[in-house]
Amino acid sequence: MKRTWTIIGVADVALSFKWYQSLLGLPETAPAHSDFGQIVDSDGTVLLCLHEWGAHEHPSLTSPDHAKPGNGLLLFFRVDNFDIALPRARTLVSRLEEEPQVNPSTGTAEFSLRDPDGYYVTVSALNEPESYKSEACCSVTARRQ
Repeated sequence: MKRTWTIIGVADVALSFKWYQSLLGLPETAPAHSDFGQIVDSDGTVLLCLHEWGAHEHPSLTSPDHAKPGNGLLLFFRVDNFDIALPRARTLVSRLEEEPQVNPSTGTAEFSLRDPDGYYVTVSALNEPESYKSEACCSVTARRQ
């Protein structure tokens, strides 16, 4: 296997498409279809697929009524521009689920928020720069289980 394509069910593909592009600092484009879109990095890597609930009769994407969206799923993005991603994320939500902190397991800064459909999204720094280790940026805390 070379790549996985994570596909999540969403209520509004265009809205979620724009939200994820904004969160990840990607150029704003339109999804390929009204019921399906791929969030793609600048090198063409598919980061996330958005699929309208109920379209195409896929058994696990029929309705959010069968299970709460995000149950058992953590969308975890590693970014190379954490200092830019954080203020961008703050414009998308009224509050973060988890404020910036250094994850003791990875040694990298991260924060978490909910997307428009309620999915739990964590954004983590790709590297471990010295600036993330300062108290000004993040506290070192244990991850909640």
